Amino acid sequence: MRIWSVVKNSYRKEENDMVILDRTVAPEMRQIENFSIGVPACHVMHNGIPLHIIQAGDEDVVRFDLLIKGGQWEQTAPLQAMFTNRMLREGTRTLSSARIAERLDYYGAWLDLSSSVNYGFVTLYSLNKYFPQTLEILASMVKEPAFPEKELSVIAESNKQQFLVNAERVEVITRKQLNRSLFGLSHPLGKYAQAKDYDCIHSGMLRDFYRKYYRSNNSSAYVSGKVTSEIIRCIERFFGDEAWGDMKESSQHIAYMPEPDGRKRVFIERPGAMQSSLKIGGFSINRLHPDYHKLRVLVTLLGGYFGSRLMSNIREEKGYTYGIGANLVCYPDKGMLIISTEAANEYINQIIKEVYKEIDILSSEKVPDEELNMVKNYMLGDMCRSYEGAFSLSDAWIFIETAGLKDCFFEESLDAIRSVTASDLQALAQKYLRKEHLIEIIAGKKMPGEAS
Repeated sequence: MRIWSVVKNSYRKEENDMVILDRTVAPEMRQIENFSIGVPACHVMHNGIPLHIIQAGDEDVVRFDLLIKGGQWEQTAPLQAMFTNRMLREGTRTLSSARIAERLDYYGAWLDLSSSVNYGFVTLYSLNKYFPQTLEILASMVKEPAFPEKELSVIAESNKQQFLVNAERVEVITRKQLNRSLFGLSHPLGKYAQAKDYDCIHSGMLRDFYRKYYRSNNSSAYVSGKVTSEIIRCIERFFGDEAWGDMKESSQHIAYMPEPDGRKRVFIERPGAMQSSLKIGGFSINRLHPDYHKLRVLVTLLGGYFGSRLMSNIREEKGYTYGIGANLVCYPDKGMLIISTEAANEYINQIIKEVYKEIDILSSEKVPDEELNMVKNYMLGDMCRSYEGAFSLSDAWIFIETAGLKDCFFEESLDAIRSVTASDLQALAQKYLRKEHLIEIIAGKKMPGEAS
């Protein structure tokens, strides 16, 4: 990645002609002149897995990511995708869970297993000199997992206890209810696990999901850091030489239609809650829409950073909350606008009024140039901070793949931030910030006049 920016400082000259920085004068700020994220080199291995190579950094450490297409969207039972991925480290045909943990610790490696709506992720951080040893362990985990029933029952019970704790948090309650209200209970994004589902999970369910999705022709890989030719040969040896997994299986994206429940406001009573949680949300455009990049500027101005309209009004001026934010969330096939906060119960109705007031102002008035420039500078600076290292660059390109975006996405975002005008934002507010399309989800103590 290459970033060029210019900051002109102010100087004053002392009697001895020594030039020093005058810290009483603020430096002149200029926008970033050029910003680019180099496209990774792509090497297709013998078995067809694309290996994306991000060569950056001087430290003798690399990160290897294996992406599996298959997540919550594709599962046939609650928790199936998450536990299939999580259980990879709990034993293989040749290694016990204790042995896996012991050897990774000995070699100073770190492993992360996670899953999303439509992907499973296996991430390994390793010192270069021990990469062959750590990748061999990883290959065993991915290619020959055992899914031992005893370990699964222990992990399921531990996760169930954490689920029960989280289920009482008002923020979790409103987040889940927002999706249920918008997508419906039969949609993958509105269907959430219950406590009883942790008691029903078993190894057979995980093996079924593994057999269908964990295979070489359903995977891609990324390696980032100080990548040497030996590192690449090692990846080819353990993951790229031969096909692995059940190659006869096939999968395709299943389309689901949202089934909103039609309610404008949903209140969930939690008598013991210290604060109430509020989420205001509705369907919006996704990242593939031509208006997305400029709409993201509008949403950032509304509630996406500390100096936003919502923060300035509801936190700084009114003192109703410690923080409030707005953001665009993108799922397969759908995007959402979500405004979130937690506050004392007595302030919730007033916060809702102020949110809608700020939306009305953005729709009826143009944003002042000074405020627009501040938001642009914030977003440009945030882009620079987000993609300054090898591993963050890997995150960026993994995001591009999993979101189904083109390589020019970042350049298009940069161009949109630079070129968006106050008139553009007003038109976007009128088109996309529609109060009648937003619903309100509240969880907390009972409010005056609120039905339980």
